[in-house]
Amino acid sequence: MTTPERSFTGPLAGLQVLEIGGMGPGPFAAMVLADLGADVVRVDRAHGASLPGPNHDFRKEVMHRGRRSVAVDLKHPDGAGVVLDLAERADVIIEGFRPGVAERLGIGPEDCFLRNPRIIYGRMTGFGQDGPLAQDVGHDINYIATSGLLSLIGRKDAPPTPPLSLLGDFGGGGMLLAMGVLAALWETERSGEGQVIDAAMVDGAALLGTAFFGFMPTGDWRQERGANLVDSGAPFYDSYETSDGGWVAVGAMEPHFYADLLTVLELNEASLPGSQHDEAAWPALKEVIADRFRTRTRDEWVTAARGHNACLHPVLTMDEATRSEHARARESFTEIDGVAQPAPAPRFSRTPATVTAPPPLPGEHTEGVLADWGTPTWRIAEWLKSGAVVDAEAAAGEDAGTAIANGTETTETTTDSPAEARA
Repeated sequence: MTTPERSFTGPLAGLQVLEIGGMGPGPFAAMVLADLGADVVRVDRAHGASLPGPNHDFRKEVMHRGRRSVAVDLKHPDGAGVVLDLAERADVIIEGFRPGVAERLGIGPEDCFLRNPRIIYGRMTGFGQDGPLAQDVGHDINYIATSGLLSLIGRKDAPPTPPLSLLGDFGGGGMLLAMGVLAALWETERSGEGQVIDAAMVDGAALLGTAFFGFMPTGDWRQERGANLVDSGAPFYDSYETSDGGWVAVGAMEPHFYADLLTVLELNEASLPGSQHDEAAWPALKEVIADRFRTRTRDEWVTAARGHNACLHPVLTMDEATRSEHARARESFTEIDGVAQPAPAPRFSRTPATVTAPPPLPGEHTEGVLADWGTPTWRIAEWLKSGAVVDAEAAAGEDAGTAIANGTETTETTTDSPAEARA
């Protein structure tokens, strides 16, 4: 098969990235690079590919958008050779295996450097490539717990509260891996040499908490949850329920913004339990403000705040966020195959970033990618015949995309998959 012509318009147009299919932060990093114009090829399992989490439809796995997929059997004698052939032509490779797994599969950093000394080898793990926890398994909550951040998140007298999987997987993981890739590429332009990026979510999460690590020794932050400026302790920085069951978010930290908030709430500061920064009065002050917010609907409060600098905005559902006036004006969301999703960010004035393709099925582009990346036709035919690679569209009988997605193919697969070997 031939791959349809694709247009890459972002600032990374021309960059070739090989992503060894995994879960969470690795795919997010690859998505960011693809959004910004890189030609990203995802290496999926040839047999038994599956998705973690609540979604089981590859076509709707939006973090896989913007790239093509080749299906490779890494336990096949030629499987590693397929990956190394692609790595020879890539600028970047990303993997999320437990430390040592890529080496055992024959696609570790040294294997790739022998074929391509300039390649940037991005490694995404929870605890890093070394250290006493390097081989421990875990997920976002484990990494941010170890980083110290989870201890800070939650309301007063409540347990530490997982902030979705934003701090470890995406902020401290995938986003920093993508940034590391770009930094390494900049250095390679000067040295001519590649290098390994050891991106650990526990390190990245801690980095995101730099400001709070700085607050602790000065006494400006208390270890107690829900007792500080931006952790729901302050009455002027919290979410409040309204009369219709909706919520508003308030962030009026500065005195002049706080004064405007009180004006919107029709509260006289002199009659309140305490001043803005009287921490002893915060619980009582919060009760007064909460009672006042319960007297009107969410949208009524939003209307009342217009024209004031009260730092008051509605807490939108995800569906509302995609349809908000501001999001529509900025085109902050895009729709692909009926699925609304965030548009690429940030914005570039000359080289706008766009989503170039919907999420692929595993192996949907195997033949086309191999051809595009310079593999001889005879070798592609050999790999297909031997089962080293699978092309979903070329498979006979049951639709290969369905077979792979449902895990119904019976050929042996690696037990060192990213989902099983993540650390």
